[in-house]
Amino acid sequence: MFQTISLEEAATGSLGVAAVTHHDGDSALLDAYSNAVVSAAERVSPSVAKIEVTQSGGTRNGETRERHGGGSGFVFTPDGLVMTNSHVVHNASRIDLSLPDGRRFPAHLVGEDPATDLAVIRIDAPHLTSVQLGDSQKLRVGQLAIAIGNPYGFQYTVTAGVVSALGRSLRSYSGRMIDDVIQTDASLNPGNSGGPLVSSDGQVIGVNTATIMGAQGLCFAIGINTAKFVASRLLTQGRIRRAYIGVEAQTTPLHRRIVRFYDLPKETGVVVAAVQEGSPAKRAGLREGDVIIAFGGQPIAGVDDLHRLLTDAHVEVKNTISVLRHTDKLELSIVPQEGKE
Repeated sequence: MFQTISLEEAATGSLGVAAVTHHDGDSALLDAYSNAVVSAAERVSPSVAKIEVTQSGGTRNGETRERHGGGSGFVFTPDGLVMTNSHVVHNASRIDLSLPDGRRFPAHLVGEDPATDLAVIRIDAPHLTSVQLGDSQKLRVGQLAIAIGNPYGFQYTVTAGVVSALGRSLRSYSGRMIDDVIQTDASLNPGNSGGPLVSSDGQVIGVNTATIMGAQGLCFAIGINTAKFVASRLLTQGRIRRAYIGVEAQTTPLHRRIVRFYDLPKETGVVVAAVQEGSPAKRAGLREGDVIIAFGGQPIAGVDDLHRLLTDAHVEVKNTISVLRHTDKLELSIVPQEGKE
């Protein structure tokens, strides 16, 4: 027999208790989310700087005109190395950096790489707080992502969301495709370009970039693994001389049966989205849809791995590139060329 209850009984009886419990659970979840964002922001924010740039804008009526711009950056070594976007500091005649504690320093450019929209600058300053760098290869769609910037020099800004997509490709202002870009729904505020994208545990997982017009409401970031590689080469050589094969590509998981059948050391590879006409890849016989799993005998787990292997040591040197085409494993010969930026 069914029992009829009134609305008053539902509000004050057992149903009301259940509703309160559900509400309390939501509050606990929101508190945990807020605490994660607050904790990560407080941990990283002392390292996030405002970068002001002066550029010579030519002459008019005999007077030199100057243009001013800027963005954000973050200290990633205690001795004053700062990561930012290449488009923030490109062609700068003067660079100034402001920290959240009120200190202001002149900075000089160590090197930049327009192909990945990354740059390293240096300041000479004591008692710096540096960030902890994470591993962008371990990112998963849906995990918390926090974009931090310092557009004003004295107060940082924070937006939070989730990693909404991995393996995106963007075209940099140099014209080259930036592969393996992280997309989040943490909106990118004006002036936050070059700042860090941070995980819930306060590790930097990407460098925010704003090279896409009309990208408000979304944040695109260069994976921190790519940034680590670029920074190391800029510090040792001042620039990056790359081997070029002529593909647009992104990281992709491999089917478990394929991994087991060929006894592959990695469970991911690089899928070819497009092959440029007249490129080394085209001459080697690569096709759209091929999955690159090794280059020069070295396993390839993602675009970051391919970037690291395509160094100046492989320019005009014959190499073997291993690909999966449907279910077949092929070994192709390829001769990379030097990339032209």
